[in-house]
Amino acid sequence: MSVTSVVRDNRLLDGRAVRDRILAGVAERVRHASATHSIGRLVSISIGEHKEVAVYVRGQASAARKVGLRFEEQTWPATLTQEECKARLVAMNDDPDILGVILQRPVPSHIHGRSLASAIHPFKDLEGMNPASIGNIVYNELALAPCTAAASVELIKATGLNLHGLEVVMVGHSEIVGKPAAFMLMAEGATVTVCHHMTRSVAAHSRRADAVLVAVGKPKFLHADMVKPGAAVIDIGINQITGPNGETMIVGDVDTDGVKEVASWVTPVPGGVGPVTVAMFMRNAIAAHTKQLNAGWLG
Repeated sequence: MSVTSVVRDNRLLDGRAVRDRILAGVAERVRHASATHSIGRLVSISIGEHKEVAVYVRGQASAARKVGLRFEEQTWPATLTQEECKARLVAMNDDPDILGVILQRPVPSHIHGRSLASAIHPFKDLEGMNPASIGNIVYNELALAPCTAAASVELIKATGLNLHGLEVVMVGHSEIVGKPAAFMLMAEGATVTVCHHMTRSVAAHSRRADAVLVAVGKPKFLHADMVKPGAAVIDIGINQITGPNGETMIVGDVDTDGVKEVASWVTPVPGGVGPVTVAMFMRNAIAAHTKQLNAGWLG
């Protein structure tokens, strides 16, 4: 009798395993909290119909079920004005049965996403995208941090590397990932270098790093010759490309096949940062409940 086995590549850092561990912890916190206070529902808001967004929403809904939180999906007409959207969000801030809000991207071109994010109260901002939420990171207040940035830091921790004094290079300096991730890593004691489009030689920096995070939106940007042997590489990119046979493929910002021959850990795309980001929404949700309780919102 033949036995077929699948050999797992231990160089690939499995985000699903990290996600499941986080969700188990959140579920326990939800059970404990709900024993004394009712917990509101999570509300996902999409403005207009987007097929790609539906995938993310399904993942968030599934995670909410696993931790015991109610999840409501709302799709608003793409014809709503900026002010109409803001008015709806402000009303949600005042609804005691709404624990938190997730504003899905993209939004229609006539909508200013950052302005809408600022309309969500920081205590209900499950994405950590309100300017106050991002600003709090500077003061090491990380309870409601941007989810993708938080997921990236969590994956470095999952390697077992000690973040105290760790040399980290962040390639990309966006307001939603690169900058907050850099501040979060500094809060953990890491020594962080941030590279961007004006950096003269990204490779000169990334080759000396114990951990490299990449979020530049360029398929397979980071190659094996840009990585220090034994490093951890966190691929935050999601890029859609056309394969050799005309098929659509999703790849990251890292040349995974090449880099895993040098690095000790590399996150796959898909299956790396994405699943952990979903778990961070749920961790933020129970953190939001604690903040609302301490603020006297819940009686």
